[in-house]
Amino acid sequence: MYAFLLSTAVIFVAELGDKSQLMAMTFAARYRARDVLIGITAATALVHLASVAIGYFIGDVFSGAQGTIEIIAGLAFLAFAAWTLRGDELTEDEAEKARRSRGLSIVAVGTAFFLAELGDKTMLATITLATQHGWFGTWIGSTLGMVAADALAIGVGAVMGRRLPEKAIKYGAAVLFAIFGVLLVASGAGWL
Repeated sequence: MYAFLLSTAVIFVAELGDKSQLMAMTFAARYRARDVLIGITAATALVHLASVAIGYFIGDVFSGAQGTIEIIAGLAFLAFAAWTLRGDELTEDEAEKARRSRGLSIVAVGTAFFLAELGDKTMLATITLATQHGWFGTWIGSTLGMVAADALAIGVGAVMGRRLPEKAIKYGAAVLFAIFGVLLVASGAGWL
């Protein structure tokens, strides 16, 4: 349960202001919100299943070095904080692909999200979480966190237009990543 709750919160925060949210809003302008959410959920479940498999393997191989894993995970979260501050924008080319997509809406959305999430910070954060926590709770929680954040983007986009309070979201997410990072490094170093 802890892995589920932690990964839901961390991935929700990681997804705030991410280009995936912008893709979700773009697709929602073209397709039914239900189809967009189904496509996002399917793609996220697949990417995060691969992520937790990688993270679980890394955690299993290095199980005797828990302190080292916590320090590395903490440093990764500090890097995610910097990455979040740098920002992540949907390029005009990506937005145009989302607008022009043809065929079954669920397949179009799912494929676009699957490809966009490979190597993204949410995938890397899921790998990091899975090195220390149960794979199943991390998988379900990270999937739920990402889908919830993207659903929020679709809802807010429909109500407020295409502009989200980007600076507040970016800084808030970066601060939360930094806090998680500092706590992990402190725990791994034995300071907590």
